[in-house]
Amino acid sequence: MTSTTASPVRKPASASSFLNWYSEAGRAALFLRPRWDRVDASPARLALLVLILVLLAIVLDRIAIGVGEAVHFNWRALGQDWLPVLTTIWACYLVRPKPAYDPDRRIAPGAAHLAGMALALSFVTTLVASLVYLGLESSGIGDLMLWSVWRLTFLWSVIAEIVLVTRSGTRHSGARLLAAAVLLISSLFYLALPQTHFWHAPRPDHAEQRPTLELTQQLMEAQPALLARRLEALPPQRPGVVDLYALTFAPYSDEDVFRNESAMVSEVMAQRFGAHHLQLVNHVDTVEQWPWATPLNLRRAIQAAAARMDPNEDVLFLHLTSHGARNGVLAAEFWPMTVESVTPSALKAWLDEAGVRYRILSISACYSGSWIAPLAADNTLVMTAADADHTSYGCGRGSELTFFGRALYNEQLREHTLSFEQAHATARELIKQREEEAGKSDGYSNPQIAVGNGIRKKLEQLRAAQEPGTT
Repeated sequence: MTSTTASPVRKPASASSFLNWYSEAGRAALFLRPRWDRVDASPARLALLVLILVLLAIVLDRIAIGVGEAVHFNWRALGQDWLPVLTTIWACYLVRPKPAYDPDRRIAPGAAHLAGMALALSFVTTLVASLVYLGLESSGIGDLMLWSVWRLTFLWSVIAEIVLVTRSGTRHSGARLLAAAVLLISSLFYLALPQTHFWHAPRPDHAEQRPTLELTQQLMEAQPALLARRLEALPPQRPGVVDLYALTFAPYSDEDVFRNESAMVSEVMAQRFGAHHLQLVNHVDTVEQWPWATPLNLRRAIQAAAARMDPNEDVLFLHLTSHGARNGVLAAEFWPMTVESVTPSALKAWLDEAGVRYRILSISACYSGSWIAPLAADNTLVMTAADADHTSYGCGRGSELTFFGRALYNEQLREHTLSFEQAHATARELIKQREEEAGKSDGYSNPQIAVGNGIRKKLEQLRAAQEPGTT
């Protein structure tokens, strides 16, 4: 029978080995009971367990970005995503409030031991899941299978943690059930949140400092009015004419290339297709000219454009330009303001909500091919700067335009054709040649395109509506 009387816990000689934490966590990952007499939960050990878990997250995030252009470390990410850790520690103290000696070593000596083992378990499951994912990804397995494997490994880690915590407690069953429920809800909530990345494009290392945003009261009051004026300025559609409404979205303020590309694409759409256009831009130089590129402003812009469009006649064009990650999240930054990221599922939901039928969606970002499947449809054209496994190119601080924006919009659509499909096909070859000449190290970006039959017919009407003699 397990004793709940507090008693000093004997420290075995093997407890001095820090690796014992991870060998016992490996047992917990296999749903076996850890051998508690082999670990020592000193404050220094617990601090080191947390540090190693954070370092693992940093390393894995760097690997996920890929070997592309230079990156810098985002120190602000260290202050976020602590919900699972704090929830786990709380659950450990809930089920194990007081130290106790168990001669059979079936339960943790105390909450500190249990919390330390949960941290070590998180390291083991995260490392194993990442190795499995990277191995399958390199084998060329499909995105759906990768997504399924990732979800299964996440579920495995959650169940292993719940089993560890609940069967190591001495409290009544109600407390253990509460701990299990909180751990499950916390994990699901964390899974649903946009990920905070530790790595982004580098800040300038030269003496000249870039100007930063100053969140004054005047600016905070002016921005909603600016958005309202810009949205109000969008003209209504013309009956019997295929009107194009163009929105550009550049949410990453730290590099001029995205602001430049937003302006260039908007200009090309207006000049070549007569588009009614609006830019959403995060940049200190445009705060008095264009509304901020935030998810809420993008949603409002989509709704305003949709309210002016004839859903059976007009087309919405949307170009998003920023850094991208393998999980489909588009990087957003405008320090000191916090800007949430846009995801493919969120964008699709906003377009569906607004009732936009005909869509041209252009995503200029690394790994943007992951946006194809969530957004492709019969009445939709989706173009991306890369496939789901490669970085795009030309989004560094010294770039005027990305390779994708330059080839597709500034050259092909501006000067040679009004066909998005033809422009994309030619741009692919130009981008491949230029990436090889530039020495891109992680392989061809491989821009993608998906064209539905419904939008193809509408684009033919849009081309025919332009000046005679254009191609």
